[in-house]
Amino acid sequence: MTRITPLQSERLRGPADTSESGLRELIAIREIVHAFLTADQPEEVFQFALDRVSPLVGASFACVYLIDGASELMRLAAVHNWPPRFAPFLGEMRVRLGFGPSGEAAAERRVIEVPDVLSDPSLEDWAEVANELGFRAIVALPLQTGDGVLGAVAFYFGKEGTISSETRSLLRMVADQMAATAQKARLIDDLRRANAALIESNAELERQYAALLDARRVKDEFLANISHELRTPLTAVMGYLSLMEEGLAGPVTPEQRQHLAQVKISSHHLLDLIGNLLELTTLKRGGLDTTLTAFDIRDPLHEAISATRGRADGVALRVSEPEASVMMVSDKRMIAKLLVALISNAYKFTPAGEVRVSTTSRNGRVEYRVVDTGIGIPEAMQQQVFEEFRQVDGSNTRRYGGSGLGLALAQRLAHLLGGEIYVESASGEGSTFRVELPLNSNPADAAP
Repeated sequence: MTRITPLQSERLRGPADTSESGLRELIAIREIVHAFLTADQPEEVFQFALDRVSPLVGASFACVYLIDGASELMRLAAVHNWPPRFAPFLGEMRVRLGFGPSGEAAAERRVIEVPDVLSDPSLEDWAEVANELGFRAIVALPLQTGDGVLGAVAFYFGKEGTISSETRSLLRMVADQMAATAQKARLIDDLRRANAALIESNAELERQYAALLDARRVKDEFLANISHELRTPLTAVMGYLSLMEEGLAGPVTPEQRQHLAQVKISSHHLLDLIGNLLELTTLKRGGLDTTLTAFDIRDPLHEAISATRGRADGVALRVSEPEASVMMVSDKRMIAKLLVALISNAYKFTPAGEVRVSTTSRNGRVEYRVVDTGIGIPEAMQQQVFEEFRQVDGSNTRRYGGSGLGLALAQRLAHLLGGEIYVESASGEGSTFRVELPLNSNPADAAP
């Protein structure tokens, strides 16, 4: 084990500590601190500090060693005035933690002072190296921070002897600045790597988002095109059904007439579905125009009630509306369509009980309300029901049918007219859908 010379035997090394040398030390300290604050590469500060401090303390040469990752070895990070003939081997130099003055300083986290290498029995193996390189004394200091030890700095002196307390203080300050610089550099490197990873992650997210937008655009175009293509032959089918019902293609028995009526009802339902799909894709692409007219707020409600089918026999319909006429300016067809979606949804999920629809106006806004006593909606799903093709029960074995387009279309129509749809519900306790619209609609102010 390397011996530590008692501090009582200290003596000054090198020139006397005159006011001129003290001033040089202060200037060197200031420059080192400035380098620490401005440089982000530790090797720059290490080299600068060694070059400035070594002559001040009378060191023949000096080295900085840094722990190499998670290994037990330290690599050479900076040198001052190393003998030229040994310079080619510096890149391969490694020091093991716990071995030699530098290794002990890093492993034991304390200053190691060797006043005379040649007279220290524990450093017998160093005698040949000391003679070849031309040094007699060593001072090694750990480079440590609050997070741990980063390495060590060693100063080699050509003459034996202990160092002064002023020199020791200067070396400790330099070692502390070196450690802080190394830690700062590691933090900067970590930050750069994290920032680079974040940039790459953002770029990947942007690529995925662009691909998603493109996929949605292709899907919407496909849905719009297929809706157009389906509507034309379906309209022709319904025309032929009407001709058959009228007997223009030959006599129709009562049983056949009943079957034709069922086919016609299903065809109307399919045509409504295609219309909803086409209108939803048009809304999403911003291609649906509004037609503003003045009308009574009760009119679209009446139209929606008349047009909505599917109410179960055991379900009562109750309508509440103001006795006096209240006029509004908006797109009556769109309001009726979104009310059809809400009423149809209430009919579908209310096997028994009642459905209540109402309209009121206050403070420049009109409210349409659809309340049912049906199965209700879990709280976690109350916003998802407005997503297209989404239902509370999306499994193949779901009890209630439907495409999942009605509420999505209703919400987009409400937004287009400058309004909003709100839902209040609980499982098994029914649902309340409330539509708020301005009495005077301005589509330019509508939500996107």
